[in-house]
Amino acid sequence: MWSHLAKRASSTRKFKLPSQSPSSTRFSHPSNFLGKIITTQTQSHVPSTYPVLGFGKVGVFTTINELGRCNFSLSEYPFGSYSPLNLTKCYSSVAEAIESTDTEEECSGSNEVHNLSEQMVKVEKGRGKGKGKVKPQLENVGHKYKMLRKRQIKMETEAWEEATREYQELLEDMCKHKLAPNLPYMKSLFLGWFEPLRDAIVAEQEVCKECKHTMTHATHFNDLPAGMMAVITMHKLMGLLMNNSNGVGTTRVIQAALQIGETIENEARIYKYMEKTKKNNKKNTNTDMPDVEFDRAAIERDNLAEDQTKKVKDQSKLRKKVSTLMKKQKMQQAMGIVSGQDDWKPWGQESQVKVGSRLIHLLIETAYIQPPVNQLDGPPDIRPAFKHTLKTVQNDSQKDVRRYGAIECDPLVHKGLEKTALDTLGNTKWRINKRVLSVIDQLWANGGRLADLVDREDIPLPEEPDTEDEGEIRKWKWKVKAAKKENNERHSQRCDVELKLAVARKMKDEEGFYYPHNLDFRGRAYPMHPYLNHLGSDLCRGILEFAEGRPLGNSGLRWLKVHLANLYAGGVDKLCYEGRVAFTENHLDDVFDSADRPLEGRRWWLEAEDPFQCLAACMNLSEALRSPSPETTISHMPVHQDGSCNGLQHYAALGRDKLGAAAVNLVRGDQPADVYSGIAARVLEIMKKDAKKDPQTNPNALHARNLLSQVDRKLVKQTVMTSVYGVTYIGARDQIKKRLNERCAIEDDSELFSASCYAAKTTLTALEEMFEAARSIMSWLGDCAKVMVKRQRTAFPPNFVHSLDGSHMMMTALACKRAGLNFAGVHDSYWTHACDVDEMNRILREKFVELYEAPILENVKYS
Repeated sequence: MWSHLAKRASSTRKFKLPSQSPSSTRFSHPSNFLGKIITTQTQSHVPSTYPVLGFGKVGVFTTINELGRCNFSLSEYPFGSYSPLNLTKCYSSVAEAIESTDTEEECSGSNEVHNLSEQMVKVEKGRGKGKGKVKPQLENVGHKYKMLRKRQIKMETEAWEEATREYQELLEDMCKHKLAPNLPYMKSLFLGWFEPLRDAIVAEQEVCKECKHTMTHATHFNDLPAGMMAVITMHKLMGLLMNNSNGVGTTRVIQAALQIGETIENEARIYKYMEKTKKNNKKNTNTDMPDVEFDRAAIERDNLAEDQTKKVKDQSKLRKKVSTLMKKQKMQQAMGIVSGQDDWKPWGQESQVKVGSRLIHLLIETAYIQPPVNQLDGPPDIRPAFKHTLKTVQNDSQKDVRRYGAIECDPLVHKGLEKTALDTLGNTKWRINKRVLSVIDQLWANGGRLADLVDREDIPLPEEPDTEDEGEIRKWKWKVKAAKKENNERHSQRCDVELKLAVARKMKDEEGFYYPHNLDFRGRAYPMHPYLNHLGSDLCRGILEFAEGRPLGNSGLRWLKVHLANLYAGGVDKLCYEGRVAFTENHLDDVFDSADRPLEGRRWWLEAEDPFQCLAACMNLSEALRSPSPETTISHMPVHQDGSCNGLQHYAALGRDKLGAAAVNLVRGDQPADVYSGIAARVLEIMKKDAKKDPQTNPNALHARNLLSQVDRKLVKQTVMTSVYGVTYIGARDQIKKRLNERCAIEDDSELFSASCYAAKTTLTALEEMFEAARSIMSWLGDCAKVMVKRQRTAFPPNFVHSLDGSHMMMTALACKRAGLNFAGVHDSYWTHACDVDEMNRILREKFVELYEAPILENVKYS
């Protein structure tokens, strides 16, 4: 029923709007519609946005340069590579310039295209001044411009066909199980629109075959399968409607038609090439020659067969190479291969507009929307999801009046777009903390090594021992191997630091920039920029701060002191709030010294667990306390509120486990509970018992004795944290081994390995004892994974919990936006201004309760 809703609505109900009303004019015949958009749209819209690390705003922008050529900036796949909900991976121009010196191969080219466009304008102007060699120069620049432009556009190549298949599969599955209304908002709309639009395009393609010479768009309308055209049209149009430059829910017709048409052309070119080579390979492999009696004919036949076989292999290699290059986003090389193999004739902008406008027309005719049943008093109100309108623009003097065509979405679609939490997260504006960046630059220039910065020097390889003892030689080889591994890791870490710092230096003078976010399949949100983002290390978080500042106020000053104590950690973060405030006030001399002389003074901030964030807090707090009115001091500092072993919090809430809830701070206590210290205490208790046993009968006794002095919260923290996300025994062993190795606790490698095995088993045993309810729920969720049991049994429970914390963060983000708070989130860590922490705390607790008021496990059981 769901799959045929739009079809039935289209066939049973017609929507006719008065032609007298310019604001409600609908599409007429394609040729008339094309005439309207060409005559009414005379100037392009140039969006004005702040820099975005990773991507531009959602959508595709078109600008007209001084030569009258269109510049296209495609910011991303609107709904993701292989997933309609995920935005695909891409890189910012800054990061690309750093990552590779070969800009021809690795850069997205958006900045370079812009620069080349400017060069072309200059060359054109130089032609009028009689400068020599203008034509060759223009041709070279123009060629490079076209290649870069093609590469930038082709970054969307593979997504459409895969998305088409996904929609078809999802549509069949959702209809079979009647689950379409449970899909995320936009995805459910797309599923409802896809089949009617695809069928309408199929019908249009049949008409175009018969009336190829009478329909203006018919020439190229059959160059791509209908399913791919439907996906591209929906994604592109919704991407433009989500762009704020024209107002959310509105886009200019000419802009949309151009973007859709151009994308269709580029996808068609790749599609035709792949189909052509596929058919040629099949044809050549099936070619047979008639038998002949003469040896000469047999020889010629053998030679021909050998040539055909070689041709088939060469074409197969090229197809595979094109596919591989597209997956690696090396689109210029892929298009270079295609350009050398096909005879494609460019459509031109006029044809692109004709095809794009017709597809928009078909979407408007087939896409419908219906309010939720619980919001209806009468019969279902099925209405078009989009409409074509005419808008009027006047200049300041109101003498020049222009009209242009626009596409508007229904208020229900608009409302759904406004509910997108990704927009909320992406709207938070950031900037670089220049003072902290300056300190980091000095430390890095002096060789690193401090504040968790990697040493910029390699460790020397151990000298080969002058002995024939095989045991000593074996130990030397192991040490050489370990040294080389350490140096490789250091090299990787140095590259990572260089990339982060290079981006920070590039962005330090910007007023502000944004982080568009991406959703993974579990609903967890991630900032798209791969290097410098607030999800990263202490270095990244220390460099970044909110671009918008707010006065501290009384509560903000207190929270800033609490925040500094949390960053210092070392047990201080487990004190009650008043204890943490007292800790900060008792170290004000150290705070002022750290802010004034971060490298020349006592360097108290280096003792913190998060040193760079601690330094930033020292600078902010010292500025406030030295002010005549600390409460009015403007603070840009993001203050965190972190979950206490968030995975266990979700399991405790799912199972209504009171003891587990108390251990992870879901219930109020005199001071914060520390689940990691609790597990460490239980591990130590077990090891003390084992240490008293006879090593002859219990080999674990020696391991226990060696580890008694090493057991603390840091040793078990990572294992406890990841236990609810499906950490295996091997993973736990490696985590504990790494901690012991950092402390140089056990020198002998074999003993270190055996002790780590013992410690891992003991830690997992303590976890099962203390969180029996959580382990029971994990086991039950594993039993729920009936398809591909071996893989899903271990994967489903952690993915399910990740989806819960993602849902909680989205709910909190939306509520914070409504309350006027600046919000940033990383899974279970929520950030806002110091003055707004109390309000955010109230919101996040309310939303956690709201989330678990729903019968979540019951829904899983009966779904």
